[in-house]
Amino acid sequence: MSESSSRRRTVARHGQLSSPTAVGQLLKLIGIALAVVLVSGVGVVGYVIGGLTGTVSANAVELDGQKELPPDIAAYEGGFDILLTGVDTCEPKYAHLFGERCEDREGDATLNDVNLLVHVSSEPRRITAVSFPRDLMLPIPECTDIDGNISSAMSKQPLNVAYEHGGEKGGLNCVAKTISELTGEDIEFAAKVTFGGVIEITDAIGGVDVCLASPIKDKYTGLDMAAGNHTVQGLQALQFLRTRKGVGDGSDLGRIGNQQQYMSSLARKMISGEVLGNVPVMLKLADTGLSNIEASTSLADPMKIVQIALAVKSVPFKDIVFVQYPTGADPDNPNKVVPDREAATALWDAISANKQLQITYENTSNDGVVVKEPVDGESPAPTDTASPDATAAPEPTEVAELPDTIKGNSAAVQTCSNGNVRG
Repeated sequence: MSESSSRRRTVARHGQLSSPTAVGQLLKLIGIALAVVLVSGVGVVGYVIGGLTGTVSANAVELDGQKELPPDIAAYEGGFDILLTGVDTCEPKYAHLFGERCEDREGDATLNDVNLLVHVSSEPRRITAVSFPRDLMLPIPECTDIDGNISSAMSKQPLNVAYEHGGEKGGLNCVAKTISELTGEDIEFAAKVTFGGVIEITDAIGGVDVCLASPIKDKYTGLDMAAGNHTVQGLQALQFLRTRKGVGDGSDLGRIGNQQQYMSSLARKMISGEVLGNVPVMLKLADTGLSNIEASTSLADPMKIVQIALAVKSVPFKDIVFVQYPTGADPDNPNKVVPDREAATALWDAISANKQLQITYENTSNDGVVVKEPVDGESPAPTDTASPDATAAPEPTEVAELPDTIKGNSAAVQTCSNGNVRG
């Protein structure tokens, strides 16, 4: 098989087939936002069904091997998985904000620079969001686009080429198939978001609070922030999520840690009632979110999104956990990483057994974030509550201590960006 390019051939369709630089680390908030955006009230459901069903369904993508899903999400044995993919497309409406980043991009590949698999367990409900590095070297499977064009399998390529490899309207399916084959997880739902979607969705919720332990000044993204607490939204939120040179050791792995700080803060904001309890904000987020994503056909049904929302709305912060997929150095390329199969098996076994995950990794000066103790005048991060009306989750029968090679944190842990003021 070709290692650097894909060979395409066209096949007849029999019924319905299952369907330059990577600076664009896109918004991971969608993993939580899609799950909670429609959570309360008949008014929200009616609004979405009346105004957005047609738009979302028209742009939906079929996933390969998609099983027939039960009508009730509670019947999904072992829970379910949602893949959120961020791509580095420069839409005309926002291209001027990125200068050279979005100039002369004709012919450039569309890269899936953010890949987040969100697993929602069966009862007791727990959420585990696993981030996959864009430079993770792994096999890319044969992928089929909407017109039946097949891209040949590749034995070892960076994960972030999967979207382009899948071809027109087949990219999201190809990313899902690649991650499914890596993890062994069945992916029931998937969605894609772009630069513009990041900006629109962040503005719709009024921004996200972040903390900087030290300043960030990154000429590559244009981000310039002082140490302390900030509310980021719009372009600044996107810059914050894209920054790599500005945090930790300047690596993509450090950037993932910084993004997980953002996601933890977002989860607290969404579930605390600031968003869920504000119907106008939710209506705006529903409109904005569903207008700015490409969804799988399984996720194009607003009622399914409502069910997902209801399934996660009462999950305690300690059971919302963000982890990096475990990796090791690629012996063939020091700038790439390869799967740490042993640690990954421990992670998926713990998730499959629905154990409460305990992070044992201790952050270092090379990481994108540091653990923060509350200072005078600040309230500590919530630890064991979800929404104010949430029913307390039963005490876990088992706790899984993850290998100390797996980085991450729960939404109950306060972290701050480890800025390195690289310029």
